[in-house]
Amino acid sequence: MSADTEQLPAVSQAASVSLWTVSSWASSEVPPNTSMAMGETGWQQGQAEWGSKAGEIVGMVVIQCIYALVCLLGLLGNSLVIFVILRYAKMKTATNIYLLNLAIADELFMLSIPFVATSAALHHWPFGRALCRTVLGVDGLNMFTSVFCLTVLSLDRYIAVVHPLRAATYRRPRVAKMVNGGVWLLSLLVASPIPIFAGTATTRDGQAVACNLLWPSPAWSAAFVVYTTLLGFLLPVLAMGLCYLLIVGKMRAVAQRVGWQQRRRSEGKLTRLVLMVVAMFVVCWMPFYVVQLVNLLLPGRLDATVNNASLILSYSNSCANPILYGFLSENFRHSFHGVLRRCLDASLWVLRKAALAGTREHQTSIQLTGKGKNIGPINNLSVPPHKFPGQGILAQMGGFSP
Repeated sequence: MSADTEQLPAVSQAASVSLWTVSSWASSEVPPNTSMAMGETGWQQGQAEWGSKAGEIVGMVVIQCIYALVCLLGLLGNSLVIFVILRYAKMKTATNIYLLNLAIADELFMLSIPFVATSAALHHWPFGRALCRTVLGVDGLNMFTSVFCLTVLSLDRYIAVVHPLRAATYRRPRVAKMVNGGVWLLSLLVASPIPIFAGTATTRDGQAVACNLLWPSPAWSAAFVVYTTLLGFLLPVLAMGLCYLLIVGKMRAVAQRVGWQQRRRSEGKLTRLVLMVVAMFVVCWMPFYVVQLVNLLLPGRLDATVNNASLILSYSNSCANPILYGFLSENFRHSFHGVLRRCLDASLWVLRKAALAGTREHQTSIQLTGKGKNIGPINNLSVPPHKFPGQGILAQMGGFSP
């Protein structure tokens, strides 16, 4: 039996990278009958069920709005980061090259939100098996790429602060580009099980299709949850935490050296930026992995609201990074202002040109209307047209030629 027709295992819900599980809305239950023939108890039960449905509808509308906002902010913000780093020569530093890679991963991560939102709204995966594998695979690839980019950024800060003499060798844009390529290859290797085991399956009631990871046995599901939690969260966070502990120790040890204060201020701003990005990652992604582990250890205990909330929070991390850059980095802030000012000027120019074109069209329409009003009476006059006293003005207006 193909994955398109097999039944969705319960264990696969806990192991999915993106929790696109179908809730009870997709069941084959008939809406409650609230006709007058029902007894009072049945009527009250029907009203309660309909009230529950209405509450779920309101919750789904809120979820869809949040998805749309996160997707819009993420796409616009990361596009702006990518543009300013590629556009301005002063932005092409080693650290910014790593931030560029992170922005690209976040941008691609945002592209899967429309599929997630649609599946959540319909409680059904309508896009087919091939697109299910593609979306889940790209989603997992960019999930690992993001955390590996942050790990590399932390290592970059460690080298810049703790080993400044080696920084000139390792912290070059060319080296950063090679490291970014290695990050994508490593992420592709780590995320390779996702497109292999991703597929579609019908729910238990047979009324809907879910896009999920379909494992041969529950043991595979549990192993994958542990695998993604370790490689996608715990180990990278431990490595990043160790880097910043060493950075703090180094800065305290040499704080009183001559010339260190100026360098401490310059390096401290960039280190603080990267540290805030890492902290935001931990805040946004920790609930997701906690939910995954709870679903594994205590299946069925968490409802769809908790799953959706943890998923939305993980996606929101990708739209939060550009905001942090704008608030914490002067170079990014000035570059953002320059780009937005140019966009505003271009928009005003287009609007001004459109308004001018509309004014000219309106004036032309008035002139043409004037021609029709003036030519009619002239044709009915018994005097020759060249003796009409207004011919000079009309001729200048294009009304007629004498």
